[in-house]
Amino acid sequence: MRSKFLPVLMGGVILLVFSCATVPTGPLAPGELRLLRMEAPREGEIRLGIAFTVKIQFEADGRPEVRRACFFWSGDGPYCTKAIKTSYGSPKTIYVDLVPGSSGQYFLEGYVQYVQDGKSKMTNVVGTHIFIIQ
Repeated sequence: MRSKFLPVLMGGVILLVFSCATVPTGPLAPGELRLLRMEAPREGEIRLGIAFTVKIQFEADGRPEVRRACFFWSGDGPYCTKAIKTSYGSPKTIYVDLVPGSSGQYFLEGYVQYVQDGKSKMTNVVGTHIFIIQ
């Protein structure tokens, strides 16, 4: 029993370390925008060919200008689009509409391009699992 438990435990620890590795935890640089998490509609609510809204929560120093959000669908991409809305309230949230081109399960990953001190910057990557039905 112990011989099976240790590899499973180590695999879980490695997965935890790498899943948290994309969200830096240090202080923000002046003008920096850092993504915290991505939310999509629940399973069964995303339909093929019909737009759905992705919400990306972030923290930022000030109010950086969001240019666009880029997404990978299970590694395919990036596909970039303009945000439909950026809210600087609590929580700070970027809203993006996406239209799925095929049904199935995907790991949707995204990052944001924004302006910091007049220069174009990219954020860290966050992701979520989605399931698209016909």
